[in-house]
Amino acid sequence: MIRIALAQIDPTVGDIGGNVELILDAYMQAERAGAQVVAVPELAVTGYPPEDLVLKRSFLDANLRALDAIAAATREVLAVVGFVDVGRDRIYNAAALCHRGEVIAIYRKHLLPNYGVFDEQRYFEPGRGHTLVDTGYGMLGVCVCEDAWSERGPLVSQGDAGAQIVININASPFHKNKMEERCAMLGDRARRANTSIAYVNAVGGQDELVFDGGSVIIGPQGEVIARLPQFVETFAVFDVPLGAAGTSSHPSVRTIRAELPEPSGASVHEVTPLLDDAEEVYTALVIALRDYARKNGFQKAVLGLSGGVDSSLAATVAVDALGSQNVLGVALPSEFSSSHSVDDAKQLAANLGMEILQIPIARIYQTFLEALADAFGPTEMGLAEENLQARIRGNLWMAISNRYGHLVLATGNKSELACGYATLYGDMAGGFAILKDVFKTEVYELCAYRNAISDAIPPNVITKPPSAELRPDQKDSDSLPPYEILDPILEAYIERDEGVGDLVEAGHEAATVARIIALVDRAEYKRRQAPPGPKVTTKAFGRDRRLPISSRWKEGDVGSLPARLVGEQGAE
Repeated sequence: MIRIALAQIDPTVGDIGGNVELILDAYMQAERAGAQVVAVPELAVTGYPPEDLVLKRSFLDANLRALDAIAAATREVLAVVGFVDVGRDRIYNAAALCHRGEVIAIYRKHLLPNYGVFDEQRYFEPGRGHTLVDTGYGMLGVCVCEDAWSERGPLVSQGDAGAQIVININASPFHKNKMEERCAMLGDRARRANTSIAYVNAVGGQDELVFDGGSVIIGPQGEVIARLPQFVETFAVFDVPLGAAGTSSHPSVRTIRAELPEPSGASVHEVTPLLDDAEEVYTALVIALRDYARKNGFQKAVLGLSGGVDSSLAATVAVDALGSQNVLGVALPSEFSSSHSVDDAKQLAANLGMEILQIPIARIYQTFLEALADAFGPTEMGLAEENLQARIRGNLWMAISNRYGHLVLATGNKSELACGYATLYGDMAGGFAILKDVFKTEVYELCAYRNAISDAIPPNVITKPPSAELRPDQKDSDSLPPYEILDPILEAYIERDEGVGDLVEAGHEAATVARIIALVDRAEYKRRQAPPGPKVTTKAFGRDRRLPISSRWKEGDVGSLPARLVGEQGAE
């Protein structure tokens, strides 16, 4: 058994001094708690992902000086610290083993993910070789994040080579149900390598990513021995059992010795239950907004309150993230707004204890129409007139932001953004799009979850038909299929890359599928201009899903060659 402390911390990218303080605080806690080893997350010194900051030599040097300071502060407890290693004009995502005032070994991440939100091959070189630590209490291995995911990867290799416990340091982003996937994977690796795994993960928001923590101890039979809470900065000490040491020898594996102190104090063996689906996503949204505001220097937020379900959920998340005193709602009714829209917005604000302003835009709208009369000429009201109202509202939110320094929150959901049912420089205006990766049907599920905690969102907001209220008697269903039909098609097309044939075979009506796919493809230019928002699905717009704006590919195209060339091929 080795007593290992896992520090589930929330580093900030680029705040090297602040991150060092978090790491040293964790180290001192480990000493006080009687731990023998303490581990912090992947790239904890720099924050994750540092992206193009690692192309700056000054940034790399500051990261190396920080590691030296951390190592100098270590005593008998062994520290495993994520940082950027530098060598011969190459850089590495690495883990430093710090002990008794120095770095005694460095492990460089072998497997560099280059899919989804990950772009590590752009920056880092893959590492080689392994260092095992003979602690006198058991043989310890160390690897980094993706190194655990491969069935024959470094984690398994270290177990085969004699590691009885492998510490895996991570900055693993959240998406729905990922905790079950991680635990199942780690269980498989532990059984295959016959080793225990101490898995430590980061928490907190970093731009579009959310790190959910959930650090876990896996026993050599694949069992979950202990698990820390999701989305909470936490420190805990665990007595980690030893696996059966493998006996495979390999020239890439070296062993060093580190004398550890005797363990003392109490350890944790609690398996914190996983959050259910709605609570998990809602918590991720709250953490994402809280950290985006905090890490970018915003204390307060402003958003439009239309009386609709999206803005109501966004306001509720904002209040839970920032506090009711730090959220300002602005109702901007036009001549097409229903009376209940303003009433519902006011009731929401009262339920949440937040301030609300009401600024009618009918007169402003008419002034714009008068200014455009010659340019528009005699014509029926159409899309230009509808979108003009949204853009007036966007201007007013931004004016309030400029005056008071509030962060403007865009409130559109993933279904709308997918189909282009959103107005550039209007309802898409803002600094952070809190529901950007939340489908409309899930918006209702999250409202139900939050209302089960306290009465936040008025019932009428949830039960009335959704509408942009930009023309008389407008409903979303005038422009889009019902969301219970739309969302499954969007999820399949966007997240799983299923084509027309797949969707029709799954039972969806062919004309509806073709219409939805065409809407999604045409709206790529809008999404490229949308604010960042937190990733909660397997494939979010932005970092995850990257498609060209200018493209003549149409889903369902068989990719046939011009007839002339087909004829020539046939002649052969």
